[in-house]
Amino acid sequence: MGREASPDHISKRTVVYAMPGVDAVERRSDVVYGTRDGDPLTMDVYYPPDFAEGARLPAVVIVAGFPDPGFQKIVGCKFKELGSSVSWARLMSASGLIAITYSNRNPADDIRTLLRHVRSNGASLGVDEGRIGLWASSGNVPLALSLLMQDAETPPTCAVLCYGYTLDLENSTGVADAARTFGFANPCAGRQLEHLRRDIPLFLARAGSDQMPRLNETLDRFVVGALERDLPLTLVNLVSAPHAFDLYHDTAASRETIRQILAFLQFHLDQGPR
Repeated sequence: MGREASPDHISKRTVVYAMPGVDAVERRSDVVYGTRDGDPLTMDVYYPPDFAEGARLPAVVIVAGFPDPGFQKIVGCKFKELGSSVSWARLMSASGLIAITYSNRNPADDIRTLLRHVRSNGASLGVDEGRIGLWASSGNVPLALSLLMQDAETPPTCAVLCYGYTLDLENSTGVADAARTFGFANPCAGRQLEHLRRDIPLFLARAGSDQMPRLNETLDRFVVGALERDLPLTLVNLVSAPHAFDLYHDTAASRETIRQILAFLQFHLDQGPR
């Protein structure tokens, strides 16, 4: 970034929630999971403080919907180095789960390479390949949704979607317009709710005063349609909360929602092999 960013810079913001054990989380940095254009693609793997060698635990992948080269130009660091990514990973691991952040160049292809690698190398990584969840926020959500479709290669066990762009329904162009403006991947273009699998529990966190253009317009249509189809949806609406409430809205309501997200992941992933 040329010079050190201030603590309030987006690259440095961390989750407004604390819990015991986050400082004791172990991280394996820059584990190679594939290559792109001759360069290595790497991931950071976070382990609970009491992780025992040979154990197999459920994992959560923090989804990156922006290509790192462009993301670095705007934010100043790779997605996996964001204060948000690191602090969420530490919270997940302190909750007894393995958390994975990663670098990418082609978001839609590289996330699939990552998931294949994690599932193929579960034993060496300590991951139970049958219990993998997703966490995504904002412009990263459309990429996560593409992994929940009926034609997904190997669908996750559950997914958390926070204040995110979703699908363009009812002839809307809000998601497509935002993808062009902000540069995130939108592999769900043209997809509808009927393309989603019906057996993947979803947690949606909505920021009531989200200021991102047309985000809540598209999210609200998604929620209504998901409920009409009786999809396994848990919804929390944070009244008057801004976009990225987990980083910028230090309130009891935000902290309770973060606690609920962690509990949701624990509940749906810590049920034994499936």
